[in-house]
Amino acid sequence: MTVVVSAATDLPDVGTAMFLVLGEGVNFRSRLESVDGETFAVTAPLETAGPVAYTPGQQFEVFWATPRTRIMLPTRLVALSDEAPFRWRLAPTAAPRQSNRREYVRGGGGAAVRLTAGERALEGALLDISEGGLRCWIDEPAALSPGDELGATVSLGAEGEVEVTGTILTVREAPHGDPGLHVVLTFTSGESLAQMIRLYVMTWEINERRLRLA
Repeated sequence: MTVVVSAATDLPDVGTAMFLVLGEGVNFRSRLESVDGETFAVTAPLETAGPVAYTPGQQFEVFWATPRTRIMLPTRLVALSDEAPFRWRLAPTAAPRQSNRREYVRGGGGAAVRLTAGERALEGALLDISEGGLRCWIDEPAALSPGDELGATVSLGAEGEVEVTGTILTVREAPHGDPGLHVVLTFTSGESLAQMIRLYVMTWEINERRLRLA
């Protein structure tokens, strides 16, 4: 059943940050671009640049934050644009609901990342991180595939250095003609690690707001 997108669905304002839940414990930052009748459009996540595994008909949830809670909306992927600006058109499949579950919000970037696969080490740069995964850029060829186990050491500034071991979710060419690869790694955080990452992301968000207001 498709729920008509109307005032009753209480979508946020156009331009609001939205998050696409495309994997267990992992979400990708996006933005609401438009609402048109029974569907709405969001920016395509950078992680899906190039050949993608997402096709019309797939279903997943999106969420956005309000001052007191997060709103979850089950959706179905209706269409993907094949030229810039890249957009995904989505249709709700159920009414939105409030969620008490903590969803992982990504942030940060620029920190050095050291990836390890067996005895091989790769140097890269952090693009963003959450309690459930990280996305990084490496500028050298690497035989990495979804499902591979990978270790990562990341410097979180004042929060210190963290080491995680996880599973590769996606490996894609860097978008916009940039060299190298974007690697998304998912992992499970204990409370101590999760708190370090939350503090790092919070500090990054505060600094980003200050830069926008400067």
